[in-house]
Amino acid sequence: MRAKKLLAVSVALATGVLATAACGGGDSEGRNSDGSVTMSFWHNASTGPGKAFWEKTVADFEAANQNVKIEIQSIQNEDLDGKLQTALNSGDAPDVFMQRGGGKMAAMVKAGQLMDITDSITDDTKKVISEGSFTAQTIEGKVYAMPVAVLPGGFFYSKDLFAKAGIAQPPATLTELQDAVAKLKAADVQPIALGAKDAWPAAFYYYFFALRECSSETITQAGQTMTFDDPCWLKAGQDVQNFAATEPFNSGFLTTSAQQGAGSSAGLLANKKAAMELMGAWNPGVIASLTPDQKPLPDLGWFPFPSIEGGAGQPGAILGGVDGYSCSAQAPKAECTAFLNYIAKTEVQKAYYEAFNAPPVNSEAQAAVTEPHLQSILAAYNQAPFVSQWLDTVYGQNVGNALNTAVVNMLAGKGDPQSIVNAVKDAAKRAQ
Repeated sequence: MRAKKLLAVSVALATGVLATAACGGGDSEGRNSDGSVTMSFWHNASTGPGKAFWEKTVADFEAANQNVKIEIQSIQNEDLDGKLQTALNSGDAPDVFMQRGGGKMAAMVKAGQLMDITDSITDDTKKVISEGSFTAQTIEGKVYAMPVAVLPGGFFYSKDLFAKAGIAQPPATLTELQDAVAKLKAADVQPIALGAKDAWPAAFYYYFFALRECSSETITQAGQTMTFDDPCWLKAGQDVQNFAATEPFNSGFLTTSAQQGAGSSAGLLANKKAAMELMGAWNPGVIASLTPDQKPLPDLGWFPFPSIEGGAGQPGAILGGVDGYSCSAQAPKAECTAFLNYIAKTEVQKAYYEAFNAPPVNSEAQAAVTEPHLQSILAAYNQAPFVSQWLDTVYGQNVGNALNTAVVNMLAGKGDPQSIVNAVKDAAKRAQ
């Protein structure tokens, strides 16, 4: 049924897209001798309905724009950033590629590797994507990516396994989360799936504890100045250490991957081998691809990261952000920005939601979201008093990787909370 819905996106939707694209410099770049254009496109949906979505979307766009050919390369998520950075630095970047924003995007802008698409965003796109949704893709008033999905983080959980353990309500406080962990253990259920092999999922715990311990001003300032002197950064590490000491994670979590196969952390939740996982809002689609029948998990629920007593963070503050797609500086401007405006269209965004089981950024497409867990995510995101992107994204690749690695080292017994702060400070100094 999902595949049939995906194929229902009409080719007619793309008709006239290039006619509505704003004109600008760079159109002569990348053209073939016959005036046609070939563009390369990199994304991170390497399997299942997500991969099929991008293939269908590109085919529809090409059918309506006969002079454009788009060559697709799907790259496994954990490999994308490294390969992209290598391509950008070598001057052989793809024309269109997934954009995570934050410090990573800022570094690309500073290096002159991204196209400014501000004046190429059509009025039709602005009607369905709010100005606020472009914030994560904006630097000094210029937009460098088209947002496609709202992807805040929180705990995804199995309602069936919670019921088996006698947990009536999702935890709202850290104490309640610890109680839930104890009840799940008593019911012989692994409480939390964690794919620490990939580092960033383990670091999510540090990010969220920092969001609860640090004020929004401290979080924002750190992203701008790369200073981490506030005691809250150390306290966040201590929180992670104390929580990990209760042994809430799956057996072998240090060697478990996040999203690859039934044995990954997402796979453990998909196959009822663990009760919950802290992850971003792309997770339902990943989980669905790893269930025995490759269908969405029917008892999937979601709740925000719990509050903690005494923290300076604003209640309801959330981590995550908005994934988008950028054009490289050398891409053919009219065709590349036309494709970006196309993927923002309501029907394409509805198909995106159906393929990825993730909340789309398009306000009209959001009305099609029916799953309670996705509706909860959207409600929490829309009501949040403060939203921060993932901290490794905010800090950029070098500092972000240092943070992620330091958290895993601590969980492996090779460091402590202070070593996390030291690693981030050292990486920040080297990046200056």
